Amino acid sequence: MEILITNDDGIDSKGLRVLSRLMQSLGHVTVVAPDGARSGQSGAISVMKPMRLKKISSHDNGDCDIYVSNGTPADCIKLALNIIYQGKNPDLVVSGINHGSNASVNVVYSGTMGAVFVAAEHSIPAIGFSLCDHNTDADFSEFERYIVPLTQKLLSRPFPCGFCYNINAPKGKILGIRFTRQCRGYWEKEMKEYTDPSGEPFYWLVGNFVNCEPDNEETDEWALSHGYIAITPTTIDMTAKEWNDSTSIGLE
Repeated sequence: MEILITNDDGIDSKGLRVLSRLMQSLGHVTVVAPDGARSGQSGAISVMKPMRLKKISSHDNGDCDIYVSNGTPADCIKLALNIIYQGKNPDLVVSGINHGSNASVNVVYSGTMGAVFVAAEHSIPAIGFSLCDHNTDADFSEFERYIVPLTQKLLSRPFPCGFCYNINAPKGKILGIRFTRQCRGYWEKEMKEYTDPSGEPFYWLVGNFVNCEPDNEETDEWALSHGYIAITPTTIDMTAKEWNDSTSIGLE
């Protein structure tokens, strides 16, 4: 099996090394990752600058092909499909392991999932993995024992065009696995103001996450807060089908 891996924390992140090592038990791995952190890039692509792709030594990543790019996570998948695989798609795309949650509304901003969505667009089975720990030296040992079995089980199911999985794990002890839906939530108090040496204000993105349905046991946030891995089936089709009725507002 040909497996393509990327992330949004950059080529040197611990989560990427862990995921690369785990995926090598399932097939041949090719890593194409950004040359630095690209968190919050969502599905951004480089349209106003040239992209570069360089093969590097495998250092501690075992027997796999490793490339680094100056682009975004989505760019990395597009570069891989067009330059490395040249139209012969990999059997699986995995992104992560992200240092930090991509549950709830965070999936909208996520570079990890932005890469997954590019693969899903091409009908390639794709999974994003995230751990709720922003520490650069995060402990993945509890989560990593689930990743290969989960991947194998999910690959036994259909991946229709545009479909993918967003998998998030809690920090620390894992009590089990739950299939979930995306929790409704939002961020507030997102900007903190500072002053530079010349007296000009500048702003840093911070914020508090607000869970709009904290008691809903169907959601990814509930699962994570109770010690469960949250598996959220996701699609790139953003149509709000329940509102897609022109007759209800007199348009016909």
